[in-house]
Amino acid sequence: MSLKYLLLSIMSLFLLEVGSLASSLKDSMSFGVNSYNDNADVQVYSPTLSLFKKVSHQWMIGFKMRIDTISAASIKNGANAGHVDAVTSASSTEDALYDDIRYAPTFMATYDDGENMLSFGAYYSTEKDYTGKAVFMNYVRQLNEQNTAIGIGFSQSFDKWNPVFDRALPRDERNERKIDFSINQLITPTFSMQAVYSNMYSEGFLSSPYHYVLQNNIAKFENYPQTRAGHAMALKGVYLLNATNAMNFSYRYYFDDWDISSHTLSVEELHDFSSKFMSGIKLRYYTQTKSNFVQDIGNYTLADKYFVTDYRMSAFDSFNVGIPFIYKLESGNKMTASIDYYQTTDNDYVKSWYGVDNISAVFTTLSYEFDY
Repeated sequence: MSLKYLLLSIMSLFLLEVGSLASSLKDSMSFGVNSYNDNADVQVYSPTLSLFKKVSHQWMIGFKMRIDTISAASIKNGANAGHVDAVTSASSTEDALYDDIRYAPTFMATYDDGENMLSFGAYYSTEKDYTGKAVFMNYVRQLNEQNTAIGIGFSQSFDKWNPVFDRALPRDERNERKIDFSINQLITPTFSMQAVYSNMYSEGFLSSPYHYVLQNNIAKFENYPQTRAGHAMALKGVYLLNATNAMNFSYRYYFDDWDISSHTLSVEELHDFSSKFMSGIKLRYYTQTKSNFVQDIGNYTLADKYFVTDYRMSAFDSFNVGIPFIYKLESGNKMTASIDYYQTTDNDYVKSWYGVDNISAVFTTLSYEFDY
């Protein structure tokens, strides 16, 4: 299983990808650690490091490093750890098969003249069964005395599967393209809005090389269509209620040619308890429809073209409750932390693969940022 796509899926449960506005260039460094633990025996721990350095008045270069360590023995056979994998002929007790470490460095450069900001760079990710490469670019133009910002972003990945056992995949590559268009408007001195449209296209081997359907006389690897086109519209607002309280809210609608559509609603309230400490609460609700090729558990036949075991191809709802913490230190240094609880509704696909009625997880972040 690809750590990259597992982690992207995890992070997408908690983050709305609407981008960020240009900011003044400065030398800065941050480091932190993220963690994820759920009731399906998945544990992820991710130390991170970022470094940004100005090389001139208008140029800055940056480096980010993320290391993901994962323990997820249950991914292989779900709750059926007592039998031999009928598809791969691999023993279900080989827990190390899915334990992995992913190294993911990112290199970037930024130009900012006060009215125009251009960021671009490249990303590389490697783990024992998956290699990812990507290039990206983001441009933001400030208008109307910096009360309006228009942006465009582009990213393209070139990834490759290398399964840990000898399996000939229909295709071993997985490529994804994403284009974002955004506009941010300051409505009043205490209220701003941002709108984003995203266009996404994926092609290649889009399912997992390890997941399989085991049903009566059927033992088939998971199989999806080899292309996927998606669209998303997002609206995000930031409102300063008073001198000590602020609210962030967002809504995102997504749909694709697999007939999956989703709605995501998020709200966060932050309160300044002192000049140095801020905290609050964030809530998130997510709901999606099923794909056009998923079937009820037990209904697959050998004549079917597509087979599914991933619950994210089925219809489900989820909610998230989190508490953020922000502590401002001396000289502009800052420490941030958060803890989130996530849970899906009961789902037959979750129960079939993991042996639990729903996925529940605790997700934490901790980071320290300082200027130098």
